[in-house]
Amino acid sequence: MTSNSTSLLVDQLRANYPSLLDNWIAGQKSAGASRPDLISDSDLRRQCSELLTMLIEALASGETDISQPAWERMRATLRSVSMSRARGGWSPSETVQFVFSLKQPIFASLAAEDRAANSAVILELDHLIDGLGLFTADVYQQGREEVILRQQQELLELSTPVVKLWDGILALPLIGTLDSERTQVVMETLLQALIETGSTIAIIDITGVPTVDTRVAQHLIQTVSAARLMGADCLISGIRPQIAQTIVHLGVSLPDVVTKATLADAFVAALDRLGRHVVSNGQAPASGR
Repeated sequence: MTSNSTSLLVDQLRANYPSLLDNWIAGQKSAGASRPDLISDSDLRRQCSELLTMLIEALASGETDISQPAWERMRATLRSVSMSRARGGWSPSETVQFVFSLKQPIFASLAAEDRAANSAVILELDHLIDGLGLFTADVYQQGREEVILRQQQELLELSTPVVKLWDGILALPLIGTLDSERTQVVMETLLQALIETGSTIAIIDITGVPTVDTRVAQHLIQTVSAARLMGADCLISGIRPQIAQTIVHLGVSLPDVVTKATLADAFVAALDRLGRHVVSNGQAPASGR
């Protein structure tokens, strides 16, 4: 794009700015990409106005490479819009269409001036807007990945609740597969609870763990060892027959770890360690005469 053609393009865009802005917004609404449930008309107009202004300013610099400093404000605004839409429930196509829908009003405006004179400009501008759209798609993907990672972290924290069963006794029921990342969360959660409550016994219940292999057993041993360093004894409950057979077949050793079939059995054993006992009330209910 020559400096002369760029100057003429900028002049035309500035002269037709109000109609370009209105047509751009109308095009998004007619295509169903404006999402009034997620953004108000005023906010949509503000975003469109900011981007159209920045597009004109960047073109006025004479630079058509969107990776250059002249396009930094444009990139920053697109990054902000894409990130907010990724976190706000917009689809990828709706987000990218926000940029691509700018083509039609601009090209229609330029063609109306002089189709022959503006054909080369339109082709280069088409390529430029495509680049902005691809940039928007990349940023949107980064935003979605951040959302997914945050949700995964929140699920990890929610899936490792520590329950106080008695003074000095905590229970950590595990559900799902244990991997290295989750084991780290489990250890941190358990150790923090031991500090906060001053408990000396922790029951790790694996009833909800579907399978136990060498790796899972190693993670359990690491968690037990970490708790022992904090001065707490650990019991493991939820050892089902299938899991017991698997552990034996794998040759996995759980050194000096008390295991129980159920959480109730582990709780009784924990009470015994504290010098407390579960006593059955043998008194029969009185019968009326």
